[in-house]
Amino acid sequence: MSLDEKTAAGQAAAPHRRPPVPAWLLGLGPLVLIAIVLGLFTVLNAPGLNRLSEGVPPKEEIAVEDVRLTPGQIAITVRNEGPDPVSIAQVNVSDYYAMFTQTRETMAPLESTTLTISYSWVDGDPYEVALVTSNGGKIPAAIEAAALSPERGGSFFALMTLLGVYVGVIPVALGMLWMPFVRRAPASWVRILLGVTVGLLAFLAIDATLEATELVADNRAFGGPMVVFLGAAVAYLLLEGTDAWMRHRREPAAEGTSAALPPHRLALLIAIGIGLHNLGEGLAIGSAYAVGSLALGASLIIGFAIHNTTEGLAIVTPLAKQPPGLPRLAALGLVAGAPAIAGALIGATVYQPALAAFLLGVGAGAVAQVAVKLLPMLKDKAGMTFTAATTAGIILGLAVMFTTGLLVLA
Repeated sequence: MSLDEKTAAGQAAAPHRRPPVPAWLLGLGPLVLIAIVLGLFTVLNAPGLNRLSEGVPPKEEIAVEDVRLTPGQIAITVRNEGPDPVSIAQVNVSDYYAMFTQTRETMAPLESTTLTISYSWVDGDPYEVALVTSNGGKIPAAIEAAALSPERGGSFFALMTLLGVYVGVIPVALGMLWMPFVRRAPASWVRILLGVTVGLLAFLAIDATLEATELVADNRAFGGPMVVFLGAAVAYLLLEGTDAWMRHRREPAAEGTSAALPPHRLALLIAIGIGLHNLGEGLAIGSAYAVGSLALGASLIIGFAIHNTTEGLAIVTPLAKQPPGLPRLAALGLVAGAPAIAGALIGATVYQPALAAFLLGVGAGAVAQVAVKLLPMLKDKAGMTFTAATTAGIILGLAVMFTTGLLVLA
């Protein structure tokens, strides 16, 4: 037998090897199997576990999301946060039965409905509204002082835009007027100002987190306070990833290092972080005004303006030794301040507590990430970050934000 014949015979005798299964199919298989099992479990209504729910009353958890007053009517939007369907069967206003209509007769979990109650309310009077479910549960919705809710038309949205300009764009622009002072300040002063900036950003992160958790403290839909920390984590990681991508793209050899960022890039990150924070702040302001719980007076606008002016200083401080041109400064100011306009418009139209809390969490995570990125710039010639001067600057930044924040609450 020749060599070729032996080779052919050996190949014929060798077992046929199947091509390897693609890796994506191996990853998809368990997901498909899990979906099938869960689908069968749902269709069959948890076979064998029905006895666990026998004799147990349905769990009703309903959150009031919005209250609007129009002439002769009270509109209340509620959401079912519990695991069981809920129906509103009766509405009492100050112990009197009131006629009403609703957009959805039965709310499945996480669904909402808007009840339109026929009631001749009196301006300035308080009202206790009780929504009675089909199982006898009561959901209170207090109206501290009845007032006509603003109509959401063209003039209203123009007012929200102006509000965003007043509390976002103008204060940031005014704060950036410290640029000439920052340029002429000695290096030791710049480090103190950078410490002040870290304090400002740290306060914004803490304040946004507390405000967001308060929004959803009694609202467990979509995870409750968890959405705040989810938003913060998403923003922090996105900015970290974006910064790493930009660093690798421009300086491949510097990837993985912890050196201080270039001043122009750091200023941009600060502007983005402050912009995300102002988005959540505008959302809260717009929604509060839309539901009539915020009276916009000159003193309140001035309070917000003073409070947010310090944000402009935070943007220009890293640019002390590399001042940009006027167009770039204007762009940074818009990045930081303009989101307040978008937030006010969103809050006035499609406000939802979980969304507001998530966006405030995004702002908190963003400014926290930027504050961390600022720390390498605080180092002195000896390589120390937290010197007496920089620590005093951080404390001063916290104190300034706390003090100016009192003007908003006043």
